[in-house]
Amino acid sequence: MYAVFRNQRSILEQEVVMKVILLGAPGAGKGTQAQYICERFGIPQISTGDMLRAAVKAESALGLKVKEVMSSGGLVSDETIIALVKERILEDDCKKGFLFDGFPRTIPQAQALRDGAIDVDHVVDIAVADEDIITRMAGRRVHPGSGRTYHLVYNPPKVEGKDNETGEDLIQREDDREDIVRKRLDIYHSQTEPLVNYYKSWSQEDVQNAPAYNYIEGVGTVEDIKQKIFASLS
Repeated sequence: MYAVFRNQRSILEQEVVMKVILLGAPGAGKGTQAQYICERFGIPQISTGDMLRAAVKAESALGLKVKEVMSSGGLVSDETIIALVKERILEDDCKKGFLFDGFPRTIPQAQALRDGAIDVDHVVDIAVADEDIITRMAGRRVHPGSGRTYHLVYNPPKVEGKDNETGEDLIQREDDREDIVRKRLDIYHSQTEPLVNYYKSWSQEDVQNAPAYNYIEGVGTVEDIKQKIFASLS
């Protein structure tokens, strides 16, 4: 009997559809927590930042169009981002849901999702103070070949400036420089942070298909934050 119940529960878990929007300032830890959420629910992470950086690296038409904007810490137009995302969620791996990381960034983008009848189950807002974010991002170093990430304070390489595995040079990504981080935070507060009230207000309305809004303090250990998020999605 227990085996039958366990199998039924497993089937139900497999049928869960989870569509999540992850909010938070640049450097709030969204990327790390996105991986945990995607593993838990078997859904793809849709990060417009990663998608655009790949386009830049490939020197595609889109990449050439946005390269200058991205390197200066600016934001790509809503029209370009919306077109990119709408195409992405039609792919087969989104049948069980998806996680938006870095989208929507503006009220018009959020409204475009709503107008397009693209339902979302949960909005998870990870809140971290600006100065903590600056410390996190300005100290980050990356190994270009593998994507391995280090931090000058929290996770330093064994040899300063060198990748632990290959001994190759680490770099500071252009958008991790302190001046660029501050500019990105200014843009976040003026253009993206209003999404918090947008989704909070929508979740309080007595309307069908309104996503649940979940506020998460992004302080403490990675494991603590993960458990807070999982509890909010249960």
